[in-house]
Amino acid sequence: MPDVETGSVADSPRARSCCRCACLRSKIGKTLLRAAIVVTLFVVVSVGYTRQTVGAKLAAESVAYVATVFLYFCTSSSWKEKTVSGTFLVVVTVVVVSMEATTGTDHGLGILIGTIVALIVYCVWKPYQALLSCIERRLGRTAATTAAVPLPPVKKKEDAARPLVQAQLRAAFRIEGLPREYSYSEIKEMTKDFASMVGRGGSAAVFRGVLDDGAVVAVKRIGSDKSVGEVEFLTEVTIVASVHHYALVGLHGYCLQRGGDRYLVYPFFENGSLDSWLFADEERRSHLAWATRRRIAIDVARALAYLHHECRQQILHLDIKPANILLDGDFRPHVSDFGISMSIGRDLTSVDTRGRGTLGYMAPEMLVNALSAKSDVYSYGMMLFELVGGRRNFELAGGASSAPPDFTKEFLPCVLRDRMVEGRLMEVVDATMAAGVDEEEVEIVVKVAFWCTQHSRDMRPSMTEVVDMLEGRAPIPPPPVRPEFLGDTFLVSCARTALSQ
Repeated sequence: MPDVETGSVADSPRARSCCRCACLRSKIGKTLLRAAIVVTLFVVVSVGYTRQTVGAKLAAESVAYVATVFLYFCTSSSWKEKTVSGTFLVVVTVVVVSMEATTGTDHGLGILIGTIVALIVYCVWKPYQALLSCIERRLGRTAATTAAVPLPPVKKKEDAARPLVQAQLRAAFRIEGLPREYSYSEIKEMTKDFASMVGRGGSAAVFRGVLDDGAVVAVKRIGSDKSVGEVEFLTEVTIVASVHHYALVGLHGYCLQRGGDRYLVYPFFENGSLDSWLFADEERRSHLAWATRRRIAIDVARALAYLHHECRQQILHLDIKPANILLDGDFRPHVSDFGISMSIGRDLTSVDTRGRGTLGYMAPEMLVNALSAKSDVYSYGMMLFELVGGRRNFELAGGASSAPPDFTKEFLPCVLRDRMVEGRLMEVVDATMAAGVDEEEVEIVVKVAFWCTQHSRDMRPSMTEVVDMLEGRAPIPPPPVRPEFLGDTFLVSCARTALSQ
C-alpha cells in the first residue's frame, strides 16, 4: 500500500478525532482556570472590604482590582479586544477614583463596586464571545463540507459520445441570417453526389441540391485551380454574408476544403438567370412583359444603390450583366455572383482591376486599372439597353467577318441613339412585348441607360440617382448625343471578336 506523504489531507478519521479531543480538553482547562481566578477575586475583594483597618482594606481591594485588569488584558486574543477592554477599564477607573474622592468615611467602597462590576462584565462578555466563535466555526465547517462534496463522475460512455452529440448540435443549430459551414459529405448528400448540374461558367459549376428540411438549393462548386484562390472564395462568403437586401442573393452556407474544391450553397431560383430568357427565342422572351422588365431594372438599381451607399463599407459588384441576375418564380430579380466583388474604403488608387468584369459590360476605365462605384453604373446601363431591345448589345450582321464592325447595325446603343433622335424608338423595342408597352417609360429607361454609359465616369449618375429617375422622382435631362458617346471602340471590337469565336 503506498505511503501517505507528511502533511497530506488524507488523514485518518481516528487522527482527526484525537485532535478534536485535545483541543476540547485545552479549552475546558482554560475556562476552568479563568472561572477559578474570577471566584478568587470575588472572595479577595469581599474579604478585603470586611477588614477593620483602612490600610488593609484598600490594599486587598486594590490588588483585586489590578488583578481584574490583568485578567482582561491577558485573556484578550486580538488588538480589538484589548482596545475595548482598555476603554472600559479606564471608564471604570475614573468612576472608582471619583467615588473614593467624594466618600468621606467608607473608604474602599468605590474600589469594591468597580471590581465587582468589572468581574460581572467579564463573566458575561467572555462566554458571549465563545458562543459566537463556536457558531461561526460551525457555519464555516458546514459551508466547507458542502463545497468539498465532489461532483458525480461522468461515465466513460457519455464522454465517448460527447463529440458526436456536439457535432449533431452544431449541425442542427444555426443563427438566422448567418451562413452555415457544411462538411464535404453534407454537400455530396444534398446534391446526390452532384447528379444534377444546372449551370456552368468559368471555373465554377452549379448543381441542384435539397436540404434536410426539403428546401431546394443551388450548390456552386468552385474549382481548386490557382485562378480562384482561397482569398477570392472567402471574399464571396464575407460579402454575401454581410448584405441583406430583397434583390440580393442570400447565402445558406459554404464548404471550404483545404487544397480542394470550394462550395457555396445558395437559394435555388427556379427561373434561372435573366440571360436565359432575354436572349432566347420569341416564345420564351414573351414571358418578360414590359412591366416585368421595368421592375427588374428598378429592383437591380435598388440593390446596387444599397451596395454602394447603404452598407457600412461600400461594396462594388464589378460584374453586372444578365447572366448574374437570377429570377425567382415571380420573375423578381436577385443579383448574384459576388466572386469578384470588392469591399473597399476610400482609397481606390491601389486596387488592381485587371481581369475583372466581362467584355461588353465592363467600364472603359477598368482597362487602365481604375474603378469606382460608377463602374457598376456603366455595366448596369449596358444591361438596360438589352432589357429594352431583347437582344445582346453586340450582334454580328455579317457573320464571322474580319471587316470593321458597322456600329449602326451591330451595336444596340448606337441603334437606340439613332432611333431616339428620329423619334422612332419603339421600332427597336423587343417585338415580343407587343402589348402593354408604355412608350414614355421606355424612353425614360433608354435615357437613363445613356447617362449610365457615358465615357467619363464623372458624368454618370449614382445608383441612388438612377433609382430616383426610374421611379419619376427626379427629372432626366437630355443625354449627350454624339457619335463618340461611348468612346470605347476597343471594347466593341473585342466583344465582336469574342462573339465571332
